[in-house]
Amino acid sequence: MTNNKYKLLVVEDEENIRTLLSALLEANGYQVLAAGTGAMGKLLITSHRPDLVLLDLGLPDMDGLELLRTLRAEETLTPVIVLSARTDEREKVTALDLGANDYVTKPFGSAELLARVRTALRNTRHSAQEGRLPGGKFHLDDMVIDYDARRVSIRGQEVRLTQTEYNIVAFLSEHCGKVMTYSAIIRGVWGYPDAGSVKRLQVNMANIRKKLGARPGEESYIVNELGVGYRMREPSHEEK
Repeated sequence: MTNNKYKLLVVEDEENIRTLLSALLEANGYQVLAAGTGAMGKLLITSHRPDLVLLDLGLPDMDGLELLRTLRAEETLTPVIVLSARTDEREKVTALDLGANDYVTKPFGSAELLARVRTALRNTRHSAQEGRLPGGKFHLDDMVIDYDARRVSIRGQEVRLTQTEYNIVAFLSEHCGKVMTYSAIIRGVWGYPDAGSVKRLQVNMANIRKKLGARPGEESYIVNELGVGYRMREPSHEEK
């Protein structure tokens, strides 16, 4: 799919930033919608179904986290990149836990933002139509990843993963059997590394392994290659 097929929504109250973002995205082939308030952003999401939302947290009528919470409560899987001048780590973790796909701190470079947009769009396209895997599903022992539904289940029971956790699992599954370095996973999932990227990945991975039922001494779905990265075990011939 080419960029000009993607429709992006910018929710930003500062007009000069909104204009600059719109110009940057349009210059790179994206269709752009813009909103200066959370209420207008929600209306445009409902009426235009954008492929990605760039969301500022400091909106005049509501906190951006409130809009994010509303979107995820409605089970909207539209990728959301939070843009914020807030640098507090807890704020970032809260946004990511609420379902943000990424968090970009202002000021940011154009190349960095575009890289993160490309990655967020790419990570939402795990589907059978792309021919990534037959039937759009990945099987490993008693675990199944359904790319169309963005769902992971073990023995038929859904594993409740956050958006970021799912993206990590899906990324590793597409490179199953291969050791993926920390930097490769970070670029594949977040699009651009920063000072806290490795720690954020390790925290997410600890949560993933716990949710997948990993136990010390037992063979897990995801192998921790100490000091290097992680590897999703390759399915047996019968599972492929």
